[in-house]
Amino acid sequence: MPPAKEQLIDVHAHFVTDRYIAAARAAGHQHPDGMPGWPGWDVDAHLELMESSGIATSMLSVSSPGTHFGDDRAARELSREVNEFGAAVVRDHPGRFGHFAALPLPDVEGSLTEIAYALDTLGSDGVAVETNAHGRYLGDNRFEPVWAELDRRKAVVFVHPTSPLHPESISLGRPRPMLEFLFDSARAASDLLFAGVLLRYPGIEWIFTHGGGALPLLADRMELFSTAFFGSDNPAPLAREQLRALWFDMAGTPFPGQIPALNAAFGLDRVLYGSDYCWTPPAAVTTQITSIDDAQQPAGSTWRALTTHHACQLFPRLSQG
Repeated sequence: MPPAKEQLIDVHAHFVTDRYIAAARAAGHQHPDGMPGWPGWDVDAHLELMESSGIATSMLSVSSPGTHFGDDRAARELSREVNEFGAAVVRDHPGRFGHFAALPLPDVEGSLTEIAYALDTLGSDGVAVETNAHGRYLGDNRFEPVWAELDRRKAVVFVHPTSPLHPESISLGRPRPMLEFLFDSARAASDLLFAGVLLRYPGIEWIFTHGGGALPLLADRMELFSTAFFGSDNPAPLAREQLRALWFDMAGTPFPGQIPALNAAFGLDRVLYGSDYCWTPPAAVTTQITSIDDAQQPAGSTWRALTTHHACQLFPRLSQG
C-alpha cells in the first residue's frame, strides 16, 4: 500500500442496504439503469478495499436511481433511513468515512427537511442529488428553495448521474452508465449554467462525476451558443469560467483520455479522486487506481497528492485527523 502521504480521499463511493434495494425493486428497478442487478455492500469489505488501495477516507452516498420512486412520503422515509445508516457508519469508523445525504427530490419540502436534519443533526458532509429527478433537471425553478438553502449553508452538493426519461428509446438495450450517465451529467451541468443557478448561488460547491462526462468536450460549443444566440440576454456569461468553478471526480476511466480532456477544458484545480465502489467491483477499482498511479503525473505532484489536497480544501475536517 502506498505511504500515508499518498493516501487517497474517495469522494465517490456508494453503499446499499437491504431495505433500500427492496424498496427499489418494489418500484420496478430490478435491473437499475439497465445494469444486470444490484451490488452488495458491507463495511468490512469496503474497508478491506480501502486498505489494499491506499484510500484513507471514502465519502458514502446512495447512487442512481436515488430514493424517490414516485411517492413523496415513502421517499422521505427511505431518505431518512439511508441517511441515518450512512451517518452511523461514519460514527462507527472515525476518519474512514464521510457521508453525502440523500434528498427526496423532486419533493422540495421533504428535501428542505432532510437538509436540516442531515447537516444539523447527523453531521453529513453534504448532500447528494441525481442529475434529474423524474425528468426535472437541476435548473428547474421549482428547486430554487433547495438551492437557496444549500447556498446559505455553503454546502457541498454531489451530483450523481442517473437515467434520462424514457431511456429505453435511446440506450438501445445497453447499460445506461456506459453512455447515458455521461450525457446526463453534461445536461445537468448545462442546465445549472443556462438557468443561472451557478451565478445565483455561488456558495454551493458542486461535484460532478466521471470528469464531467461529456461536458469538457461541449464547453466550447456551449460558450459559442450562449454568445451567439442570447446576446445581451445571455443567461450564461463566461460559461467556461462558471464551469471551471465546479469540482470533478476521476471515477470511471480517467486515463488515457478522460482527465487530459478535463485538464484541457477546465484545468486541474478542482479534480478529485472517485472510485464508484460498490457499483464498480473491487477488481475494477484496483485497475482504475493502477491506471492513475501509472499515468503521467501532474507537474510537481502526484494524482494521489493533488486530489487529496483538493479534497481537504473542500472538506477541512479531513486534514485535521
